[in-house]
Amino acid sequence: QVQLVESGGKLVRPGDSLRLSCAASGRAFVNYAVGWFRQAPGKEREFVGTIDRDGRISHVADSVKGRFAISRDNTLDTVWLRMNGLRPEDTAIYYCAARAGAELYYTHSQYNYWGQGTQVTVAS
Repeated sequence: QVQLVESGGKLVRPGDSLRLSCAASGRAFVNYAVGWFRQAPGKEREFVGTIDRDGRISHVADSVKGRFAISRDNTLDTVWLRMNGLRPEDTAIYYCAARAGAELYYTHSQYNYWGQGTQVTVAS
């Protein structure tokens, strides 16, 4: 198994920036693509972005394009979600997820392993 732990969530003001981290352990992380998802109370889990296993390509949802970016460093077994220009509607629990594979994966059902989530709250 691979274990994932998110960190970095906090209360921030609109317009602020924040970096979330996803730290992996347990198996060879270089074999796993990673996705970021978020879920607000009463809403469906929403795709945020994904990065391939070697960090060569990534994709983020249209709703966050131009503001969010994903990166990874497999020597550190870590994936980051960098969030700029945060808005109140970005408030959610953010989860990272992983699956073995060489592609990008866009839906929650495609992922096998999940972290516990970290809360991001954007409020003035």
